[in-house]
Amino acid sequence: MGGPGTTDAPLRAAVVGCGVIGRQHAQVIAATEGVELVCLADVDPVAAAALADAVAAEPGQTRPAVFASLTEALDQHAAKLDLVSVCTPSGTHADLAVEALDAGKHVVVEKPLDVDLPSARRVAAAAKAAQARGQVISVISQHRFDAASAAVARAIRAGRLGRITSAVASVAWWRSQAYYDSGAWRGTWELDGGGAVMNQGVHTVDLLLWFLGRPAEIHAHTGLLAHERVEVEDTAVATVRFESGALAAVHFTTAAYPGLTARLQIHGDRGSAVIDNDRLVYFHAADSAEGDGGSSYGMAGAGNQAHLEVGELESSANARGADDLQTAHQKQYADVVRAIRTSTAPLVGIEEATAALGAVRAVYVSAALGKAVSLAGVLDGRYDETAVHTP
Repeated sequence: MGGPGTTDAPLRAAVVGCGVIGRQHAQVIAATEGVELVCLADVDPVAAAALADAVAAEPGQTRPAVFASLTEALDQHAAKLDLVSVCTPSGTHADLAVEALDAGKHVVVEKPLDVDLPSARRVAAAAKAAQARGQVISVISQHRFDAASAAVARAIRAGRLGRITSAVASVAWWRSQAYYDSGAWRGTWELDGGGAVMNQGVHTVDLLLWFLGRPAEIHAHTGLLAHERVEVEDTAVATVRFESGALAAVHFTTAAYPGLTARLQIHGDRGSAVIDNDRLVYFHAADSAEGDGGSSYGMAGAGNQAHLEVGELESSANARGADDLQTAHQKQYADVVRAIRTSTAPLVGIEEATAALGAVRAVYVSAALGKAVSLAGVLDGRYDETAVHTP
């Protein structure tokens, strides 16, 4: 049975939360074919009005209606809404997603799904019922839509890299003290859900799981090393053993001044790939080269085939020093529109988002307990009551 918005008419969208990421979603919706922004909701009337004015100032855009809450928007505007985008502080995502799903709307949730597994399970239960009605829910993980990430995923699934043996992931970014001081919710376990791993590293965690599969065990250490008045970590390191036997080393920090790049290396016994700042800066697979895929002396003896996989632009250094959030988010919104129109699953759904959240939670539980923990134990609720903290 089709859900709301299954005709060819544009999907009418609401953005809930008009802060930094809410403004990003509003821009993306305005630029995405098949979606139009019709209302905004925020407890801060100034922020909501400012965003509404900014939308109206763009050519061809109409000023969206403004409400103080999602509940108010649904009460007064429900018949004019097909899609709700949740862009509020992380610890409020589940309540809003469930409310929108129960009201019969399609839903996009900004990452993460929420800050704990019980909340994620509530969304999953609501989503299961909603999907039976034809509704779609997707959680933002825009880097799955980068040309580099998509190329690596295709190569792995085609067996071109052979057996995946290991990965190295590093997100070495900088966030000033002013960043954490900019909102009372930032840097709190209750609403931010964590620090460098939950907020900055979760996208890389999701890519690791997409490439390497389900983790079996995670052993982590965290620290608060460069910031004040913050409950959560600004630095974390972990080792991950996957069910496949592959091993990974991960490093996430917001204490790497002045801020470097997010880098992900994937290695197999027939090929390797390196994604740096969202570009495929290195790729070599034995199936597209003579011999056994290169000499025993590493990259110097193996030609870089990245440009053959994604073209010159997507294999060149990202000189802007930042990922292209607009383009990546637009691709994910386009995937949501496709899923709604075709009554199929989006690329990133509840299962994928829950796995990424579980892996992040496993990092925190492991660091708090000082031992390795299983992802299965985290996902099945074994550690739901474990208090996490930053040493």
